[in-house]
Amino acid sequence: MAVFVVAHGAWSAGWAWKKMRPLMRAAGHELFVPTYTGLGERAHLLTRDVNLDTHIADVLGVLKYEDLTNVVLVGHSYGGMVATGVADRARERLKQLIYYDAFVPRNGQGLADLGGAGGTARMKEAAAKEGDGWLVPSNPIPPDTSAADVAWITARRMKQPLACFEQKVALTSELTLPRSYIKCARIGPVDVFKPFMDRAKAEGWPTVEIDASHSAHVTAPELLRDTLVKLAA
Repeated sequence: MAVFVVAHGAWSAGWAWKKMRPLMRAAGHELFVPTYTGLGERAHLLTRDVNLDTHIADVLGVLKYEDLTNVVLVGHSYGGMVATGVADRARERLKQLIYYDAFVPRNGQGLADLGGAGGTARMKEAAAKEGDGWLVPSNPIPPDTSAADVAWITARRMKQPLACFEQKVALTSELTLPRSYIKCARIGPVDVFKPFMDRAKAEGWPTVEIDASHSAHVTAPELLRDTLVKLAA
C-alpha cells in the first residue's frame, strides 16, 4: 500500500479528485487531497492574504496531523509550486515527488515567472477585469472534457488570489528526494509544461507521457491511477 498526497491545481479543490478516490482505494492505496485555503469547501476562508505559502502550509498540516510518512507527494499544475515547497519543508515525511503536468520551480521562482496562465501581465489584466484586482479567474476547461463534467467543474471552480501566482518559492536547500514527471500529451495551443518535461529528462528523472489532457484525474482517471501506481512502485 502506498500513501498518496496530492497538491491540487489552481481554482480547484479536493472535490476535483472524486473519481480517483475509489480507484486508488480499490487498488489498495490511500489518497489524500487537501483543499487549499480559500477554495472549494474552504471558500469561506478566502482573504487577500492567501498566497502560495498559505497553500504549502495547508498540505504540511495534513502531513503533520494525519501523521503521514513515506508519502508519495503528487503536484498537479499549480500544485507543482505547492508540492515543491512542501518537499523542502517536510523531506523526512516523503518517499518521492511526482509532478503531474505541473510547474517545477527553482528557488526564487513564482508561477508567473514560469509563464503560467499567460504570465504576470495577463493575470493582472484578468484580475483587474474580473476579480477586483486581486482574484484571477480560471483557465478554460480542457476541450475533451465531457459535458457532464464541464457542468460539474464549472459550478465549483473559484477565482484564486493573484498572490498565489506571484509569490516566489523559497527553498532552504536543493531538493534531493526522488522525483518523476508525468506529461499529458493532449496539449493546448501552447505547450506550457514541455520545459519541465525537458528538465526532468535532462536531470535523469523517470518520465511518462500519457494520452490525456491536462486534467486526467477527471478525463482519464484509470490511466492516471495506473501511471501513479507504477511510478510509486
